Amino acid sequence: MASRTMSSSSSSAAKGKLSSLFAHPLRNSPQSFKLSHELAGRDSPPPPKSTLSAHAEDRARFTLFLEKKWKTGDFTVDEALRHFDRMISIRPVPSASSFRVLLGALSKKKHYSAVISLRRKLEVTGLLSDYFLLKILLNCFCNEKRVKDAFAVLGAIFRRGYFPDIVTYNQLVKGLCLNHKIGEGVALFKKMVRSGCRPTVVTYGTLISGLCQTGNTSTALKLHEEMLSSNGEQSVVCKPNIVCYGAIIDGLCKDGLLEEASKLFKEMKDNGIPPNLVVYNSLIHGLCCMGQYKEATDLLNEMVDKRIEPDVVIFNSLLNFLCKEGKFNEAEDMLKLMIERGVDPSTVTYNTIMDGLCLAGKIDEARELLAHLMSKGCLVSEVSYNVLINGYCNQGSMEEAMNMYKEMINNGVKPTIVTFNCLIDGLCKAQNLQAAWDLFHMLQQDGLAPNVVTYSIMINGLCRQCQLEEANALLAKMEDNGCVPNVVTFNTLMHAFCQNNEALKVIELLKKMAGKNMVPDSTTASIVFDLLSKDKNYHEYLTLLPAFPS
Repeated sequence: MASRTMSSSSSSAAKGKLSSLFAHPLRNSPQSFKLSHELAGRDSPPPPKSTLSAHAEDRARFTLFLEKKWKTGDFTVDEALRHFDRMISIRPVPSASSFRVLLGALSKKKHYSAVISLRRKLEVTGLLSDYFLLKILLNCFCNEKRVKDAFAVLGAIFRRGYFPDIVTYNQLVKGLCLNHKIGEGVALFKKMVRSGCRPTVVTYGTLISGLCQTGNTSTALKLHEEMLSSNGEQSVVCKPNIVCYGAIIDGLCKDGLLEEASKLFKEMKDNGIPPNLVVYNSLIHGLCCMGQYKEATDLLNEMVDKRIEPDVVIFNSLLNFLCKEGKFNEAEDMLKLMIERGVDPSTVTYNTIMDGLCLAGKIDEARELLAHLMSKGCLVSEVSYNVLINGYCNQGSMEEAMNMYKEMINNGVKPTIVTFNCLIDGLCKAQNLQAAWDLFHMLQQDGLAPNVVTYSIMINGLCRQCQLEEANALLAKMEDNGCVPNVVTFNTLMHAFCQNNEALKVIELLKKMAGKNMVPDSTTASIVFDLLSKDKNYHEYLTLLPAFPS
């Protein structure tokens, strides 16, 4: 609930991050929310009786609309906007509470842009002096990722003498996280606590989810520990919920930290929070990625015992492991189990099986599966074709790969950069450099831009043909076109120059890497070792080597 201050004041404007509005809540901003108090309070002559009658009818119609439809959400956006326009024209204007109900219902149905479109009309009537309407508007801006506008509304809330509540701060933290402004979200969280606003589990859950989604799982884990112990900077004890646990477990699994994820999973159950489908999904996928198939199936059995039905994502994770391990009999059994439990295989399921067949050299079976899917009228995406094209390329069957590429186009499926990368790589390995060049230029004609993988493949192809100057020139062209080379690109070219005894060229590329603050890998170190060990002037080269970031 909002509380009003006894007086208002202004402070100098502060530029910088969005959350600076929090630090300077009472500053005046001529750019935001010029409410027309004069219009709202201006005396006007009484309307004629016919107008009063029409207004009464509109008011009754609006009241009926709210009573019958807003609770169930059984209304269209156009219907709501029509009622809004009728009510906004009534004199005197209905109370803000009626508009709160209407805009709140629109917001609940996630029609955020519709609410935002009514902002100016609300301003003119003076209704945006209402705290709850401002809260609704702020929430809509946050969900539309318009965080600057949301903070402008926060400024309006302060200027009208209100203090925002925890719900408002939760919305702002969520908006910052949606915009990947996690640092500002954490800063706002700290300011909020210092101002005496106590965070809830929703606040923590929002921030933890944002941190995990942006790869800051360790920070999220620290925040989780602070919640439990109150030993952290915020000193607020708050019991984590399924959202907090689920986000961190998912982040740990993606980072390959299965032991830590399992500990948190146990802690979660010990604290009386039953895991849901999302948590099981994260753990089973993580275990399969780390090759711990038995542990993954143990979890599958556990969730079934708890009457949590596995979905297609879980079955796809298990099938992906089995197919990549070449365990097709077990994969077939898993597919049967999947269907028996009423889970329909998805395109991803079939792509996973085709990829496994290709890896096992059973490409004909993979192609038969594709033909079977097409005969059933299933949607076959570019991924399905890419799987088979890649399989043919890895087999060195470039004629079949090109035929599949043509079939893909004939069936109205647009090739992607992955398609071209597979074909170009296959042609380079088959020493058909001219055909690879032709495809390299063709992809640009098709409106695709070569990426770092494409350039690295072509540079490697040129190096294999001892065309080192052309490869070096392509590296320069790559950078001119705004495509940043990675460590693989540099390693490929440096290895070729090293093999050709062109030590100074290698050093030149090493310096270019260092200039880009690129961290060398073990392959880079091996190239440098070869360079120094094969040349008697290695002491001289040592003095020329650049320093790399640690």
